[in-house]
Amino acid sequence: MKFILKISLASLVLFACSSIKVYSDYDKTYDFTQVKTAQYFGWADGTDKILSPFDKERVEKAFGAEFKSRGITFTQSETSDIIVSLHIVTEQKTQTTATTTGMGGYGGYGYGGYYGYGPGYGYGTGYATTTYSTYDYTVGTLLVSVYDTKTKMLVWESAAQGTIEKDAKNREKNINYAVKSIMYKYPVKPTTTK
Repeated sequence: MKFILKISLASLVLFACSSIKVYSDYDKTYDFTQVKTAQYFGWADGTDKILSPFDKERVEKAFGAEFKSRGITFTQSETSDIIVSLHIVTEQKTQTTATTTGMGGYGGYGYGGYYGYGPGYGYGTGYATTTYSTYDYTVGTLLVSVYDTKTKMLVWESAAQGTIEKDAKNREKNINYAVKSIMYKYPVKPTTTK
């Protein structure tokens, strides 16, 4: 099976709750209801090095809880049903916005008809100004890939899109939200509470 998710990793963003988008695809012939055990493969290409140890632990813990809520237990056994791999990338971006404000002309007075003076038509000069604002932000992607252990084939893949939260106090909440959004697309819904 080919990689199902055809997206540019560098264009995806992670962590802010307000703008999370999730891309997901899976092998519709695979029986996800039979999956009971998972083996954690780790972070593909060592991409976890861009995360702080705290964020890395938060992401792994959040995925562990989401799989557990679906009746899937992580094990070190090579005979597990599935293999789970994570991948993350970040990139600096700049965005420019333009705001235009202006003021138009005005009316005037002229001679009216039979009754004398009255309102008329006229015009005046107007002006407009445009203000440009530029700000920098960090974008990234969190991608989870699930493979069947026996066949080594990709059976499910999903990525979260959002905005990186720089405020550490909201980071844990936003990571949990991003992982929950990713796992919402998993073919089996939660059956237990975490």
